[in-house]
Amino acid sequence: MIEFDRLTKSYGDLLAVENLSLNVAPGQVYALLGPNGAGKTTALRCLATLLAPSAGAVRVAGYDSRREPLQVRRHLGFLAASMGLYERLTPRELLLYFAELQGVPGGGRAARVAEVLELFEIVPFADRLCGRLSTGQRQRVSIARAVVHDPPALVLDEPTLGLDVLSGETIRRFIHGARASGRAVLFSTHQMDEVELLADRVGIIAGGRLVAEGTTEEIVAASGEKNLARAFLHIVREAA
Repeated sequence: MIEFDRLTKSYGDLLAVENLSLNVAPGQVYALLGPNGAGKTTALRCLATLLAPSAGAVRVAGYDSRREPLQVRRHLGFLAASMGLYERLTPRELLLYFAELQGVPGGGRAARVAEVLELFEIVPFADRLCGRLSTGQRQRVSIARAVVHDPPALVLDEPTLGLDVLSGETIRRFIHGARASGRAVLFSTHQMDEVELLADRVGIIAGGRLVAEGTTEEIVAASGEKNLARAFLHIVREAA
């Protein structure tokens, strides 16, 4: 469903991602880990068609991000850590607008928006301006916007960053539900307990390269450490 095929992305002499290959199958949650500056965000932006690969390819549901960007966007829900909201719109207005942009049929648009408002527990503040929402409320609206067109593949960059316990649990429940419904989910995080709760497979990227991949248990065992946090530090230091 999500495929990185020897993806390389450079900025002049800076090689941000090098020969990255990984796959996320339908019904699988894949956690992509790495220190700041490792290349995670660059790779995810190539996947979301925000950046063009320098070499290699990225595909979603068989569609190539360079040759078929519109098809990739229709099949992908993308949450970026830095993505903002239109502060003068309410969550309901924002979701209706993005549902239209993503081609949700007019006859079912309001019903789909009502569904995601309920799913992410946005109903109590659905008609409040986005500029007046808390961090947790804004994040829930951001994820609702990313999935309002019901895509089969999801990319979530730091989905629970800065959230309170309730907002974080709402998003974790959604990820579990996405897996159960057969969606491919690729997420990036620095929270190792979240990875252990959610991920079927884990990839660790350092210096733009994939340096470890497997289940949480496999990565911990291969590192000789006691837990994922220590295994992550060990692997990244070895790669450096």
